[in-house]
Formats: sequence, C-alpha cells, structure tokens
Amino acid sequence: MVHQARNSVAPSTSNRYNRNRMVASASKIEKPARLSAEDWAVAALDVIAESGFAAVAVEPLAKRLGVTKGSFYWHFPSREALLIAALERWEKTEQEMVFGQLEAVSDPRARLKALFQLVARELKSHVIYSELLKALDHPVVKPVLSRVSERRLDYLTASFRQAGLGRIDAQNRARLLYAAYVGFLQLSLQLGQPRLHHDEFEAYVSHVMDTLIPA
Repeated sequence: MVHQARNSVAPSTSNRYNRNRMVASASKIEKPARLSAEDWAVAALDVIAESGFAAVAVEPLAKRLGVTKGSFYWHFPSREALLIAALERWEKTEQEMVFGQLEAVSDPRARLKALFQLVARELKSHVIYSELLKALDHPVVKPVLSRVSERRLDYLTASFRQAGLGRIDAQNRARLLYAAYVGFLQLSLQLGQPRLHHDEFEAYVSHVMDTLIPA
C-alpha cells in the first residue's frame, strides 16, 4: 500500500514540477522586451508627424506602444524630457542621413544636386520640420530648429562657395534656397495648397536646381 501510494504521488509531483517549468519558460518567451528610451523617442516623432507637436502625451504614447506609463517613467522624468530626446534624435538622424551621405561627393555642383534629390524624398522629416515650425514658441523646439537651420545654411553657403560663388553671393543663394524650402513646406503642409503630382514635383525640383545651382 505504501509502495503504491509513493508511486501514485511521485508522477503527480513530477508532472506538477514539469508543468511549472513549462509555464515559467513560456512566460519568459512571451514577455515583451522592455522598451528603450529610443523606442519612446521614435514613437514621439511618429506622433509629431501624424498629429503635431502638441499631440505628444505620455498616456496615449504608452497605449500606442502597448505598455503602462511606468515604462515611460523608467526612462524619462517628464514629457519635456521625452520631447528633448525625440528632437535630438530627429536632429542627429537628419544630419547623418542627409549630410553624411554626401561626404563622398567631391564635386560641389554634383553634391548640391544630390542634396536636392535626397532631401526631396525625405517626406517624414519635412513633415516633422513643418510641425516644429508651428511650435516655435515652445522652449524645447526653438533651440533645435535654430541649430538645424544654422547648420543647413552653413552647409549650403560652403557648397555654393566651393561651386565658385563669392562669399556674399553664396550666403544670399543659401538664404534664397532655404527660404524656398520653408515656403514650399508652408504652401504644401500648412496652407493646404493642392499637392503636386509626382511628375509636377520632379519638374519643380529640377527647375529649382537649374535656377539656383551655378552652371
């Protein structure tokens, strides 16, 4: 009797032990990886592109990412800290993706043309920039846009100088080009002008290149 009881209990205990190990193992597999600060920053930029700067809020972002607000406060003390991280990421990515790809182009005219063509296809970055222009009164936004604009103008001025223009002419050409860029964003994204079809847009980009890049 005792021998039989021991035999009947042992498999039950063993099964329970194995089942608990399986459950524990499954929970480890199914548990999602903890979000990084970069994940939150990317999500914030997505919201800015979709709904504007003011739409970035902790609770909707947590819901969007499928986590609780506790995950947010693990990385950031406040919404403002998240906004700073998001804009710094946008600034760094924009610099690496645009200017970084052009370093290998030695001819200044070819580099300017490559810049026009590359920038013309970075829609999300333009939308974010346009939304940030609307929020210039926010203390987090203004220093970022000031740095980005200064860097872009310096780059354009240097490229025009290398293409043969004098210092003043190069500065004026850079300002004219940047003003055309900002104005086009406002026409397209803020004033609701009809969006150009692909062929029309390509023709516009070609016209700007022919007009502003020295022959």
